[in-house]
Amino acid sequence: GILIAYLGFPPFVVTLGMLSIARSLAMVASNNTVVFQFGPDHDKLLALGGGAFVFGIANPVLYTIVLALITGFVLRWTKFGRHIFAIGGNEHAATLTGVPVRQIKVAVYMISALAAGIAGIIQTGWLGAVTTNLGNGMELQVIAATVIGGANLAGGMGTAFGAVVGAALIEVIRNSLGLLGINAFWQGVFIGGAILLAVLFDRIRNFRRNE
Repeated sequence: GILIAYLGFPPFVVTLGMLSIARSLAMVASNNTVVFQFGPDHDKLLALGGGAFVFGIANPVLYTIVLALITGFVLRWTKFGRHIFAIGGNEHAATLTGVPVRQIKVAVYMISALAAGIAGIIQTGWLGAVTTNLGNGMELQVIAATVIGGANLAGGMGTAFGAVVGAALIEVIRNSLGLLGINAFWQGVFIGGAILLAVLFDRIRNFRRNE
């Protein structure tokens, strides 16, 4: 966040760079082996990610619902959320109106990193083991989910509910392909195509709005 907000680095470049650094450090820390023992809190971790505390609903589903509700509330009903949309819609105009653009950017990237870390912990508990390639390609799935859910890649538009719906649709498509007996290697093709179609529809929507 600091590199982007204060030094002007392109967000996409910083994301890819830090992604490579984090994965390499994970390989070094784990010696590129499968980790399935997590110390004295091993059972608690497995219960956290793989349990079902409420009405038999898997914990990750409950976490997703709670996080979506909190995120939706923050984006819609708080000044912080309005500042985020203002920066995404027109960063220069947001600066002129007194929005602390740099501080908001750093905060958003910190929250994003925190959420990614929590997701990794939950997924580890769900699977009961972790490898260095866990989560590979998930960054594209996240982009696909948000775009399919109505977010604008240029910024200024999107909802937490839409992102959840987009993620659910991707999983429905993935499971449907598996039930149809389609090779798993083709799943990336369909997800990539979904991203392109969503972006195309977004462009058409913006064009019609600006007419």
